[in-house]
Amino acid sequence: MMLSVVIPLLNERDSLEELVAKILDVNRLQRNQDPIEILLIDDGSSDGSWDVIESLAGRHPEVMGLRFRRNFGKAAALSAGFANTHGELLVTMDADLQDDPNEIPRLLGKLDEGFDVVSGWKQTRYDPWHKRWPSLVFNAILRSFTKLELHDFNCGLKAYRRRVVEEIDLFGEMHRFIPVLAAARGFRVAELPVQHHARMHGASKYGWSRIPKGFMDLLTVVFLTRFRYRPQHLLGGLGGAACALGAVLLILLSAAWVWTRLLQYEHPVHLHERALFYFAILLLLVGLQLLGVGLLAELVVANSTMRRPPYSVAGTTSRLGDSRPEESRLSDTEKHRNHHSTRGSADETSN
Repeated sequence: MMLSVVIPLLNERDSLEELVAKILDVNRLQRNQDPIEILLIDDGSSDGSWDVIESLAGRHPEVMGLRFRRNFGKAAALSAGFANTHGELLVTMDADLQDDPNEIPRLLGKLDEGFDVVSGWKQTRYDPWHKRWPSLVFNAILRSFTKLELHDFNCGLKAYRRRVVEEIDLFGEMHRFIPVLAAARGFRVAELPVQHHARMHGASKYGWSRIPKGFMDLLTVVFLTRFRYRPQHLLGGLGGAACALGAVLLILLSAAWVWTRLLQYEHPVHLHERALFYFAILLLLVGLQLLGVGLLAELVVANSTMRRPPYSVAGTTSRLGDSRPEESRLSDTEKHRNHHSTRGSADETSN
C-alpha cells in the first residue's frame, strides 16, 4: 500500500531538509521501500519555507508541496493534505522535528492489528510547563466528556486509514479531535506511546490563547458527536425543561395569589412584587426560543448542502498537479458550481 505522509507547517524552513531525509531513510530501511509520498503544506509561512519545499520537490520525486495564500490553520492544512494525497494509509506529523519519523512503522504496525486510527502518546514530553500542564487538564476533561480513553488527543503524530479521513470534515481547530470524530462514526481507535524530542529550530506557534479556544471547541465536538443529526434532542430538551419549570413556578405563584385572597390574608401575594414571577416568565421565553432554534437546526440538517473547503490554494508543485485525476484538478469553486448545476439539471429532469 502507498503511504502518504501529511505535514502541515508554518515557518519551519530550518527543519524541513532533515525531516524529509529522515522520513525517506525510515521508508527505505524499515518499510522495504514501499511506495511513499510526502506532502508539505505551507500554511502561510513568511520565512522562506516554500522555497525549501520547492527545492525538496525538485530533488525528491516522493515530495510534493502545497501553499496556502495565508494562514488558514492546522485543520485546514490537514484537510487539504487529505484531499491531495493518494495513499490508503496516512500519517500526519508536525514539521518541527519533535515528532520522530522512526515511529511511523510502529504506527502502521498498529493499524495492521485492525485499527482505523492510531494516535501517538508523548509519555515523556519535552515542552515547557505552560504547554504540558494545560494539556494534561484538557486531555482529562476530554476523556470524561467523550469516553474515549486517550492520554494525548493533541499529539500531531497519528496514522489513519483512508476511509477515516474521507468521512470526517475538518474546520476551525477540529484537528485535535479527529480520534473523537472517528470514534463517533464507529471507527476503531488505538493509542501508542511515541518518542518526543525537544524543539531544535524555530518557536512554538501555540500560546495561552489556545486554552479557551480548546474548551469552546470541546463543546462543539460534544455537540457534533452526540447531536449533529438530532439537534432538537438537545435544544428542545433544554427548552422543554425551561418551559416546564417556568410553568410550574407560575402555577404555584398563581395558586398562592388566589389562596391569600380567598382567605383574606393581611398581606396577600402580589405577583408583580415577586422576583420569582419574572424569573418564571424568563424561563418560558427562553424555553420557547430554544424550541424554535431546535426546529430551525433540524431544518438546516435536513437541507444541508456541500460546504466549501476552508482554504484557498496559491500554488502547487508541478508533480502534485500532474498526478491528480482530472476531476480533482478542478478548482474548489468549479467543483462547487458543477455540484449545484448537476443538482439543478436533475431537478429539471424530474419535473
